[in-house]
Amino acid sequence: MLAGAALTGAAPAGAVSGAGRISSGITYRQFDVPAARGTAHAHVLTVDLTDPHVRVDLLTPGAVAARARVSAMVDAAGAVAGVNGDFFDITETQHPGVEATGASVGPAIAHGRVLKSAVPTAQRFGPSLPPGTATTDVFGVGMDRRARLDRLVFTGTVRTPAGSLPLRGLNQYALAQGTVGAYTAAWGSASRRRATCGSDADRVAGCSTDTFEVRVRDGKVVGTSRAPGGGPIAAGTTVLLGREAGADRLRRLVRGEPVAVRGRLVASGARTPYRFAVGGYPVLRDGEPLPGLDDNVSAVRTAVGYASGGRRLLLLALDGATAYRKGMTIAEVASEMRKLGAADAFSLDGGGSSTMVARTAGAKTVSVLNHPTDRPERAVANGIGVFWKP
Repeated sequence: MLAGAALTGAAPAGAVSGAGRISSGITYRQFDVPAARGTAHAHVLTVDLTDPHVRVDLLTPGAVAARARVSAMVDAAGAVAGVNGDFFDITETQHPGVEATGASVGPAIAHGRVLKSAVPTAQRFGPSLPPGTATTDVFGVGMDRRARLDRLVFTGTVRTPAGSLPLRGLNQYALAQGTVGAYTAAWGSASRRRATCGSDADRVAGCSTDTFEVRVRDGKVVGTSRAPGGGPIAAGTTVLLGREAGADRLRRLVRGEPVAVRGRLVASGARTPYRFAVGGYPVLRDGEPLPGLDDNVSAVRTAVGYASGGRRLLLLALDGATAYRKGMTIAEVASEMRKLGAADAFSLDGGGSSTMVARTAGAKTVSVLNHPTDRPERAVANGIGVFWKP
């Protein structure tokens, strides 16, 4: 049993404190960190990816356009620990009547299966990106069990009797202007209306009225619609959604016409396929903080990094208890990840989303290790799960 000093504020129900081993290859500790705006408190999971009993993967709520608490996703997946993941479409107050999808910003791969691609950079939620980074940046672990930072860009085509048109997205809450995106059963049942809102320069720009959808099943067009739809998408069915010029191209398709939809995520670095990948943004490369990291805004944050050539994983979540709620700047997070031994590190969603959970020996459910600023625990788009099997 892990034991240690309590933090300021009531502990989460069933909380684990102190430091110790969760299982072979997985350890936990917590400690204070001096920061610009006061003392922060860090919770760190260290994961040995060389341990044959250990693996990591993406936690999901069961659909791209859905949200769930980290503790619920970890328990449902049978993991022993986890943290929250990517930034996500959390609110649509600027688009009255449009549903916030809950879908994540960046690419997502779970169990080796591509779930989605990245939204345009101007359409992201979250703090300003460091110079030179984009929504296509990911942290992932390959089939070789090595962690790495990379960039995953979607490429695809829609082949029709009249020729091919480019496919610019997969299961995204926002599409670039004038493009076509694809939606599959993995998207879930949320409305696709949000995908036609905003612009390539401004997330809060209005929604396009020049839209068109085509439903494809068994390689043929089986239905069309002038407006984005919603509800579950049947397995084996692909919905093509176009806005502006993309809508014009889709209007040329008619029921019964043969259509072939192809798309994939292309890695800019790794040749090894990914077992899982999650979006966010890099803050540390080759042991050096990225230039231009913000050193003014302090917040509760979550980050992931790796050492030992990608064989040792470091998961960090700051505490949101009253005494520590000012948190750290992103530049301070990068510095702390370097002190922990990370060669590369990656920022995940923070604020009320920052959550770390773990299961102690013999426990049937996980305990929340930090004090999330949101009470109860915030539902999020995805997370990183740590698994252990005998």
